[in-house]
Amino acid sequence: MNAQPNTLKLLVVVTGVFLFVASYTSLKDNPATAEENPKIAKLKLQPGFKAEHLFSPSENNMGSWVSMAFDDKGRMIASDQYGILYRLTIPAIGQGTEPKVEKLLVQGDTVALGNAQGLLYAFNSLYVMMNNHSSQKFPRKSGLYRLQDTNGDDQFDKVTLMKELHGDGEHGPHSVILSFDKKSLYVISGNHTDAPEMDAYRLPSNWQYDQLFPLIKDPRGHANDRKEPGGWIANVDPEGKHWEMISAGYRNAYDMAFNDVGDLFVYDADMEWDFGMPWYRPTRISHSTSGSEFGWRTGSGKWSATLPDNLPPIVNIGQGSPTNLIYTKDAKFPAKYKNSLLAFDWSFGIVHALHLKPSGSTYTAEREEFLSGMPLPLTDGAIGPDGALYFLTGGRRLESDLYRVYYNGPENTNVSVATALPKENALRRELEAFHGAPDAMAIDKAWPNLKHADRLVRYAARLAVEHQPVAEWQAKALAEKEPITVINAMIALARQGKPEQKDNILASLLGINYSTLSVSQKIDILRAFELVFFRMGQPGTTIKPKVIAYLNPLFPSSDDEINKLLSRILVFLEAPGIVPKTVALLDKKEVPGAIAGGETATSSADLIMRNPAYGLDIAKMLEKVPPAQQIYFATVLSSAKTGWTPQLRDKYFKWFRNALNFRGGNSYIGFIDRARKLALAHVPKDKVSYYEKLSGADMMSKSGNDLVIQNYPKGPGKNWKLDNAVEVVEKGLTNRNFQQGKDMYNAITCSRCHSIRGEGSNVGPDLTQLGTRFSTKDILEAIIDPSKAVSDQYAATQFILKNGDSVVGRLANEDNNAYYVSQNPYAPDVLMKIAKKDVASSKYSSVSVMLPGLINSLNEEELRDLIAYLKSGGNENHEMFARKDGK
Repeated sequence: MNAQPNTLKLLVVVTGVFLFVASYTSLKDNPATAEENPKIAKLKLQPGFKAEHLFSPSENNMGSWVSMAFDDKGRMIASDQYGILYRLTIPAIGQGTEPKVEKLLVQGDTVALGNAQGLLYAFNSLYVMMNNHSSQKFPRKSGLYRLQDTNGDDQFDKVTLMKELHGDGEHGPHSVILSFDKKSLYVISGNHTDAPEMDAYRLPSNWQYDQLFPLIKDPRGHANDRKEPGGWIANVDPEGKHWEMISAGYRNAYDMAFNDVGDLFVYDADMEWDFGMPWYRPTRISHSTSGSEFGWRTGSGKWSATLPDNLPPIVNIGQGSPTNLIYTKDAKFPAKYKNSLLAFDWSFGIVHALHLKPSGSTYTAEREEFLSGMPLPLTDGAIGPDGALYFLTGGRRLESDLYRVYYNGPENTNVSVATALPKENALRRELEAFHGAPDAMAIDKAWPNLKHADRLVRYAARLAVEHQPVAEWQAKALAEKEPITVINAMIALARQGKPEQKDNILASLLGINYSTLSVSQKIDILRAFELVFFRMGQPGTTIKPKVIAYLNPLFPSSDDEINKLLSRILVFLEAPGIVPKTVALLDKKEVPGAIAGGETATSSADLIMRNPAYGLDIAKMLEKVPPAQQIYFATVLSSAKTGWTPQLRDKYFKWFRNALNFRGGNSYIGFIDRARKLALAHVPKDKVSYYEKLSGADMMSKSGNDLVIQNYPKGPGKNWKLDNAVEVVEKGLTNRNFQQGKDMYNAITCSRCHSIRGEGSNVGPDLTQLGTRFSTKDILEAIIDPSKAVSDQYAATQFILKNGDSVVGRLANEDNNAYYVSQNPYAPDVLMKIAKKDVASSKYSSVSVMLPGLINSLNEEELRDLIAYLKSGGNENHEMFARKDGK
């Protein structure tokens, strides 16, 4: 890294909103020669691993591949996201990289099969999870299909639809894998796929919203018609005749994998539009046990991982788009990577390695960056018969490639690392045997474990109880005195019992000494109260005052999660003083820069420059992070009908106006507006206009989804292509509107990074002299395709650390001991310090830190005015702005 880069200056062009000096650059400590395959050169691998580029489907007019599997002859089968299946015979390592590729069609069948997001070869069959909105070209509907070769000629000639699935698109049916015992299949689907009626349920099917928190559906309409249980997993026999619900509550998990002892893991997606909201949940790895529920609910309704009736992740990864999960037992890798999960992120081009460590009945995971590239839109992968990792890139019709990664270092790869299981894991499995049909032994086995110290054991025990007829255990539950057993028994009874038992359940809970409980146990008992109220309604008139007297003094607490539960319960009960106590929490300071969703294994700032198309949304939020806890309490208060004074209302509605100054995901403003409107429904009619204005209604667009920005593009915009844009602009660069050009320059955020005539930022170069040096075509080309030429002066650098991870950002400064890296173009002065002793090498990113297509919101006149403003260097007196009337 100390060596100076060799740079051949070519020309200065506009890169996105940045104007860069385009150059050919190579770092001496990480050379990329002209002979080297650039598809390989962009990969960052762990020491000892080598990569080969095997095939490019897109360059061979075969679409963009998103799924793969190996058959019994070691051949790969792959599917185009919007096309047919292919079969590849791949040369062995060291024998070339040109595979034989053939179209995989079904003999005698005129209807094409493909569009698969899941493939599995098992039981002498190819199982295909088709994800398709039927069309003339692909009339088959989404579902699980089975392809068979019945005459032994090595070609499939029989297609069986095992089950049609109602759902398609990127949240539709996804992966299919072989069960751990190799006797059946497991299938997984996203939250836009209806859970079909099952033959059996390990997770009881009486799922509900189950929160007293106000449900605000996504303001931009995403998943508004989707309800619990969200994404789901089912076990299916090889013939497709018996379907059993295993787990649910996912947002959009694409894939799953068993480890070497049969525990199942899932990589679930986040909802990036929720970023900054208190209900945001990062992408995460879940241990998906029998009957597990992970609490996805639409809009604001996502459950906290702390609630006892759903399970927590074993690790939060961070922002991204999960597409694949692999367990590496069969890989010819060194021992460190033998029993690990490889989790593929499409958005930011990272393969995360999760090294699992048993912890009681579940696991913890240590994350490291196994492989990455910029860009590297990862879609699927598998360990091949040769022990190498094969993976695909593509999706959404992007450039698609097939790679092979194998270990070529000094360490031994013929090793096996077995997972030693604690006794809690075995106990959990024993209890899970009672998930399903009633069993006379279940209550005796499960009941003592309702108070077990291990959370997943308690969960498994409670579900074992819930699967038994309520009449067999209701009296036992209501007679129970042991506090932790009572809590979990009452959760079970709230979920499975009848409303007539409501007051009896509450009486049992009131008998527990709250002060003796740990924080997690306090959360559990509060959740038990909430489930009773949600499923059975308000407490009876006799017991309600007792419930309020028990709960009201507990609020506020020193614990944020407890406060969330207490606030929504006490507002529901209309407890005395709950409104002023909750309004007071709107003043509570929060940890600066803290992001809702919990600690993540990846840094949000480190993702920004790995893929600016997604990263800049993160950058904007990190510039001014919303106060998530305040948002939570403000949303809870939106359902409070009583207990208000004019002073409290003034303070509350002023909070909404201030909240509009923060930044979040795409739905942030809309969520704030919807909560504000819910609250307005409870103010006196003659005060609605007053509180509308006080709460910032004038700051928002008519839809309530965006702030009103003066002189924002009127549009309609279009997907501008270079030839069309040049033609439109060059025939109209006279009699232009200077003010509109300047407004468009600011509206598409050019001024966030550049200056003209001393106004703006210095993140990118000054644009004042742009028009004297470059043509209209040069400027438009680099705005439309910002990554075509990126200067070393402004490019992001990927620092490869000695521990195998990497950090991506723009090198702002360095001294003898450290590099100082700016990762957020919207907060360029915030620097990350990297010790030089920790850096193994570095290389420049070929991806511009600026978004492509920023002009796509502009109509023809707005585009002409913008280019005129840029070419004039902000000179209002330039001849392009001279009016025909002389004004």
